[in-house]
Amino acid sequence: MSPRSFPSPHPQEPLFGLDAMPRAGADEPTPPPGGAFRDSARARRLLAIREIHAEPAAAASPRGRQILARFPGARLIEVDSHWRIPELHGNEGSADDWMRIKRRTLVLGVKKTLTMRPNGRSADWIAPGPSNGCALSCVYCYVPRRKGFANPITVFTNIDRILAHLGRHVAAQGRKPEPNQCDPEAWVYDVGENGDCAVDALVCDNTADLVRAFREWPTAKASFATKFVNPDLLDLDPRGRTRVRFSVMPADDSRLLDLRTSPVDRRIAAAADFLDAGYEVHFNLSPVVIRPGWRDAWAELLRHMDDVLPARVKRQARAEIIMLTHNADLHELNLRWHPRGEDVLWQPAVQQTKRSQNGALNLRYRDDVKRRALGDLRELVARHTPWLIVRYAF
Repeated sequence: MSPRSFPSPHPQEPLFGLDAMPRAGADEPTPPPGGAFRDSARARRLLAIREIHAEPAAAASPRGRQILARFPGARLIEVDSHWRIPELHGNEGSADDWMRIKRRTLVLGVKKTLTMRPNGRSADWIAPGPSNGCALSCVYCYVPRRKGFANPITVFTNIDRILAHLGRHVAAQGRKPEPNQCDPEAWVYDVGENGDCAVDALVCDNTADLVRAFREWPTAKASFATKFVNPDLLDLDPRGRTRVRFSVMPADDSRLLDLRTSPVDRRIAAAADFLDAGYEVHFNLSPVVIRPGWRDAWAELLRHMDDVLPARVKRQARAEIIMLTHNADLHELNLRWHPRGEDVLWQPAVQQTKRSQNGALNLRYRDDVKRRALGDLRELVARHTPWLIVRYAF
């Protein structure tokens, strides 16, 4: 598999055995007046793609061609599988180049297995997502534990098949028979379990296609968590059928652990804009990291939310509380690129090994430690943000 430069394939040198693909055309979206945020200097600082690893079918698809047209200077490398890229996922040395890989590398794949998993916590169903991996660098992220040493965005280009699968599932469910903690009326589908849909929107229209699809399904809602404020999403007219969950944590924790994300105060400030644009806006208090002074830090954050959020946001807001889940392999990986984060994440004196729902062996806070911490945080929420209904705490 030899890398090929783009945009210089000659007609006699077909790419992936196909005719040379166009650099731009009908598949490339027209930027709105004033230009899209994803074309701005700020967005390009986050994602300056120089290398694209692509499965042949993914590169040849309409969505694949759209993405290649967005990054015409990127080196295009053919791969057999988006899961098996030895120089990324199997290369221990890539941990030393973590940030550069996040910023400059993109993977295009075809999502072959489409399954709908029941959830019952944040959403009724975990849907097949449009991506895996992220350009952000949250130190506690679980996706690198599964993928290997490097974790850039993998975009799935067969979005039409994903949407068709979702549409059939929504139709088969019919109307929700009774309220539950996910939503009183709609079936809720988490569409961003393994990525960040707001960041994906910097790459292509997968997120826009999901938002537009769900606004036509009156019995369902899309839901995704994000740590990135992307103003392009404000133009998608979701009509109340997409729930954005802004993940928040104390500012000092975020500066240490939420690398490359939007500042927490900016996420909170964006809530009103997203609500006014037609989204349902909730919050993830996540992850809760136990360290000296953590209660005071969370109290300060909650007071800030109470001070700055307008009444219309508070009336509809809900929250999820998620305690930190860690992993021994991720600990070793993080020591390669961001050891300071492990000073607060790796606390074996208060952590225990537990088997997760997906079968992985992870570290969570001891039952007694977790129980006290959740009780303390619920008390802080009741005191400082009594309007914030906690959907569930885990």
